[in-house]
Amino acid sequence: MVFASIVLPTPRTYAVLGTGALGGFYGARLQQAGSEVHFLLRHDYEFVRQHGLIVESPDGNFNLPQVNAYGDSQQMPACDVVIVALKTTQNHLLPQLLPPVLKPEGVVLVLQNGLGIEAEVANIVGSDRVMGGLCFLCSNKVAPGHIRHLDYKQITLGDYGIGTGGAGYAPQGVTDRMQQIASDFEQAGIPIDCSDDLFIARWKKLVWNIPFNGLSVVLNATTHQMMADEQTRSLAKQLMEEVVAAAAACVQAIDPGSSRAVPPSFIQTMLDYTAKMTPYRTSMKIDYDDRRPLEIEAILGNPLRMAKQAGVELPRIAMLYQQLKFLDTRNRL
Repeated sequence: MVFASIVLPTPRTYAVLGTGALGGFYGARLQQAGSEVHFLLRHDYEFVRQHGLIVESPDGNFNLPQVNAYGDSQQMPACDVVIVALKTTQNHLLPQLLPPVLKPEGVVLVLQNGLGIEAEVANIVGSDRVMGGLCFLCSNKVAPGHIRHLDYKQITLGDYGIGTGGAGYAPQGVTDRMQQIASDFEQAGIPIDCSDDLFIARWKKLVWNIPFNGLSVVLNATTHQMMADEQTRSLAKQLMEEVVAAAAACVQAIDPGSSRAVPPSFIQTMLDYTAKMTPYRTSMKIDYDDRRPLEIEAILGNPLRMAKQAGVELPRIAMLYQQLKFLDTRNRL
């Protein structure tokens, strides 16, 4: 059953909840291309309100001296598309943040890492108003309102929906509203891949996120250092193989007999992608170094629990999860 029938107006207005390395970069690019964008900030609010946003990028540096900056979502106008770019560790705030900024026919675009996040948002706004986005982006916030884009920028979009059996992540096809939002991002120079299956797209992103975010913290290493070491590269591949196996089992649990799957060849694609990447300190490693809570549950815990429910054990991922939980707890004492 396809629920995603909402057609958005032209031009579309955007709200960005979380103006960090990711939300700040994409929001700034949208505004630079002519979209009306409203930014919710916390610590950087006063600086950005007075000075705007600065973006360094291989595509060209630019400044936005004036942006629509807010420290309170209650003060923001309702928008057609609300981009959730917060860390998933802040998702407990969404029931308060989302309703004031979303138009009655608006859509929430979840640009977060992990699995199961769209279901949380659907509980707030309804499953027919949720879209997921998987960002392949190397970007850091280096100072208040100052974002340094290093490499890559593509987003995979997919609509979320409930299937006839009540399970989430039913394939929705490439919808009109997805193509509308894609056109705005493409106008801003952001390559977009429109996926007809958000569930598989989420698992594909986990093929990279689980090994490299997790190992970067445990091993205190950048992507370049991990790929340069034969043993670590082999371990990353083994973790990826567990992700692919988990995806297959979880698909069969919700859609028996389905041919939906993450192809095993995708593992080598991600390894090649990482080898070519500008040496990068992952988002989880940055959070760890800054003593912020890690996105362990969204990136590792939720997939582990879903795989276990589908009857699959993931011993290497489970060990990585346990190590990260220990390090995260000790790091914030």
